Amino acid sequence: MPTRNRRLLLALALASLVVLAGCSGGSNDAAAPANGDGAATDGAGAPSNEDDRAGDKERSALDVRQRALVRTGNVTLRVQSFDAAHDNLTEMARSRGGFVSDSSEQVHQRKNRTWTTGTLVLRVPSENFSTAFRRGEREGNVTKSNTATMDVTDRLVDLNARLKNLRSQRERLRTLYENASDTGAVLEVQKRLSTVQSDIERLEAKKQSLERRVAYSTITVELAEPKPDPEPTATGDERAWYETDVVAAFVDSVGGTLVVLRALVVGGAYLLPYAVVFGVPVAGAVVLWRRRRTATEAATEEN
Repeated sequence: MPTRNRRLLLALALASLVVLAGCSGGSNDAAAPANGDGAATDGAGAPSNEDDRAGDKERSALDVRQRALVRTGNVTLRVQSFDAAHDNLTEMARSRGGFVSDSSEQVHQRKNRTWTTGTLVLRVPSENFSTAFRRGEREGNVTKSNTATMDVTDRLVDLNARLKNLRSQRERLRTLYENASDTGAVLEVQKRLSTVQSDIERLEAKKQSLERRVAYSTITVELAEPKPDPEPTATGDERAWYETDVVAAFVDSVGGTLVVLRALVVGGAYLLPYAVVFGVPVAGAVVLWRRRRTATEAATEEN
């Protein structure tokens, strides 16, 4: 086959793959109701209403069980001990098959007193979410609490359909790549194959992340120890010293005088031994020095 014809066929094949990529999502969605909701018929071709109703009930129950739900909860607690609450919640999550995905704490200080606040993010299996959340609320005094549920079933269905389509394209491109003999055609198919592979990996990562969020619910717990009371400060009700009663002021002054006198007596008692030990020799030396000086002055005057 001439090279030009091969290139033309290759271009047509790539174009058909692109068209199929855009149409497969719609065709899958359109085919689902026909396959899932078609009416059951008896041997004569007439629909059976009882069978339809039974089938609808079964499908509804199946849909409820297979819904993909992402559940989250947030609770703010006032606790007496941050460390004790942190350890209890960690053990609670582990006992229910979960784990701690994130943790933070901050120590606050007011003069010489401190208190701790922080956040604990727990991941628990979705079937244990309700019991774990209620157990977490009992760890302290709840100041704020809320839960939320997000249905991501349609997103997962869409991701699966797109992945199925891309994998089908990848197989077709691999077949074209193996059969291509022209260098230009090989490069073109290889480029398209690389793009499809990148799209598959990106969608698979999104799907895995979404499935992890469905499988493990998230509980965010904010913990806070009580703040210490502020230091007492002077108020306008306190009277100034000159507004004190006269008798009370006199009694206070007498008491203060007695305290001063007692301090002087006690201080003198402490100093007396030092005065005896060191003061007598010093006084004796002074007396002797004065006598010698007097004698010297008298002798000088006689001469």
